[in-house]
Amino acid sequence: MTSSGIIALAIAIMMGLCVVGTAIGQGLVASKTMDAMARQPEIAGKLQTAMILAMGLQEALTIYGLLIAFMLVGKI
Repeated sequence: MTSSGIIALAIAIMMGLCVVGTAIGQGLVASKTMDAMARQPEIAGKLQTAMILAMGLQEALTIYGLLIAFMLVGKI
């Protein structure tokens, strides 16, 4: 396999893992937050703030993965 083929394969695997990992993580965060809100509705505002912050950090990691993929595409 050529060098460009290996880079293309690495990009495909990396982007797949970034997207799947983020989707699973955000699903778990949302699920646990909704569960906690149902148990203690009086702290829903604090939980929502923490959930939005956690999801924002997860999205940032996905964007970093996309940035690295674009940098690798430039090497093909």
